[in-house]
Amino acid sequence: MAKNNKNITSRDVDFAVWYNDVIKEADLIDYSSVKGSMIIRPYGYAIWENMVAVLDKMFKETGHVNVQMPMFIPESLFNIEKEHVKGFAPEVAWVTHGGDEKLEERMLVRPTSEVLFCDHYKKIIKSYRDLPLLYNQWCPIVRWEKTTRPFLRSREILWQEGHTMHSSEKEARSETLQMLDIYTKFQKDYLAIPVITGRKTEKEKFAGAEETYTVEAMMYDGVALQNGTSHYFGTGFSEAFDIKFLNKDNVLERPYQTSWGVSTRMIGGLIMVHSDDLGLVLPPKIAPIKVGIVPIGDVKSLVDNIENKLKENDISFYTDNTDKSPGFKFAEAEVKGYPLRLEIGERDLKENKITLVRRDTLEKITVKSDINEVIIKTKELLTLVQDNLYKKAEVRRNTMMHKADTLDQFEEYIKKPGFILTSWCGEEACELHVKEKYGLKSRCMPLNDDASNKPCTICGKFGKHKLYYGKQY
Repeated sequence: MAKNNKNITSRDVDFAVWYNDVIKEADLIDYSSVKGSMIIRPYGYAIWENMVAVLDKMFKETGHVNVQMPMFIPESLFNIEKEHVKGFAPEVAWVTHGGDEKLEERMLVRPTSEVLFCDHYKKIIKSYRDLPLLYNQWCPIVRWEKTTRPFLRSREILWQEGHTMHSSEKEARSETLQMLDIYTKFQKDYLAIPVITGRKTEKEKFAGAEETYTVEAMMYDGVALQNGTSHYFGTGFSEAFDIKFLNKDNVLERPYQTSWGVSTRMIGGLIMVHSDDLGLVLPPKIAPIKVGIVPIGDVKSLVDNIENKLKENDISFYTDNTDKSPGFKFAEAEVKGYPLRLEIGERDLKENKITLVRRDTLEKITVKSDINEVIIKTKELLTLVQDNLYKKAEVRRNTMMHKADTLDQFEEYIKKPGFILTSWCGEEACELHVKEKYGLKSRCMPLNDDASNKPCTICGKFGKHKLYYGKQY
């Protein structure tokens, strides 16, 4: 078995080049003539479709429904919430002409849709009976990024954005944390990615939010990827848009708002957490193709029977019936990240056996060529691969989790990859100092922030919070 793919740079030699090589060899994207944007190829889009299917089901199980908002936002509408405008202005793409005519008012291509939802909510919210409104949309957005990387940062992004309105602060806060929990569960149970959840600092919170909660994943190289956020807005947007409702006592109140979202950035996270020098490694629960079948010689009858049995058990597969060599087919299955490879050869059948190969460990497992036994073993191995990918990622992440009680410890740990947990005084000056001097950004204050009362790691003042720092994508 080859230990690497000659077309893929080793991730331990150059992680950035390795990442691009894996994406190219697995045929996930193509580069577009539209600068800063990518073409998501069928296999890459199939991964996204699986993510959408799972998350959409999870959202609907908690009472959310899908809607579709316009792509364009009039400048006057966007300018209503000043903090929001300030946060997004540098990334906005403007539309100034319709055909040959200059528009009377500029419009922007949505970077996010809070103002569109609020404009709509103002029209439809009249009474407490209209609440809560639990809306979500799946759509593209545009952010004019200066530096782009496939899946991680692109000018056009596929994502979902939930926007909800509630009659009470308690209900809205509960919604914010519920969606954070859903994202966390999805990352762990489906993407096999261990994450840290917590609250962003005032400096790093979403523009216009009172509180922002985040799902922080650590990549193989120890760099952070923000893999999802959930925001509590309070009544800020309701006040800006003058949204009111009559409560049960017939008194006018303002509704409380949340928003939350994840994007195709999660595909980048999948690649950077699990994949290796052979190519993609995909968790079975999210892989478009769970089993890659490689026939060797005249074994069509058995392959047909196995295919039918896999269909009956709702296990996706691809049978490589090309005239390429077995070795080439094996490498192709590995670069595509199929969780299991099923090798069926004439010689093996004479011995009443076939071979299953795990993509996560490259371990070969021999089973009898009995169809039922093959299916039983396939299911068993898919579960093992899913579980092992999570455990493997968790073990690696934990080796890069550091705790610094003093500035000397902090300065020692910044020489290593990973996250650094500190005590923090709560002052923005310390965050800015760490960013400017050490090139690290605050990631989040963990949800179990019990304020250890230790001195601030950076300045020595009284510590009010725990705070993670790290480099980010």
